[in-house]
Amino acid sequence: MRILLVEDEESIRDALRLNLELEGYEVVVTGNGRQALELIGSQHFDLLLLDVMLPEVNGFSITEQVRLTNNEVPILLLTAKDLPQDRVTGLKKGADDYLTKPFNLEELLLRVSKLLRRSQRVKGEILELFEFGKNQVNFDTFEATTWRGEAITLTKKEAMLLKLLVERKNEVVSRNQILQAVWGYDVFPSTRTIDNFILAFRKYFEVNPKEPEFFHAIRGVGYKFVM
Repeated sequence: MRILLVEDEESIRDALRLNLELEGYEVVVTGNGRQALELIGSQHFDLLLLDVMLPEVNGFSITEQVRLTNNEVPILLLTAKDLPQDRVTGLKKGADDYLTKPFNLEELLLRVSKLLRRSQRVKGEILELFEFGKNQVNFDTFEATTWRGEAITLTKKEAMLLKLLVERKNEVVSRNQILQAVWGYDVFPSTRTIDNFILAFRKYFEVNPKEPEFFHAIRGVGYKFVM
């Protein structure tokens, strides 16, 4: 699980990063709101942990902008403000949870764990058996049935990439996001590898691979699964 931690107080940021990493999470940190938006736009995260009071762009604005294109990633806001209206504002902007400073570290870790479990459970319920057009994919067994009625078995990487695209259906997923989510943060094969996987998906699942219905290339950015 990858977490983006956005906190401008260095001591708090370092302590949170250490404890989150001890829990087994991969943590990316920044203390600047504008840089946080750049990271969100170029990388995949499973949870956003945002301080409200940040340089350049505050946590409320980040939450609002993220929700314009992504309703799935869990967002936990941290703030020194304990006014009910601030809590309401954060939730209205699209945050999933809200924790005021000073907070208990164990409580924060429990909330992070709960949000991630809930997010993964929802995705699992949706995607265990997925149908699009006349195609069917079982993401547990990697088995699929094409529109022709042919039974095929996907490789693990094919299943991971297909699941990523389906989870973000109708959203553009960049090549960098695909590489980080499917191949790992420190492993970067050629982006041509992704293109070859998409060509395989079209061969399997498109009636006319040259005029794809489901798997669309977005020139210079990445791919989008449409249905």
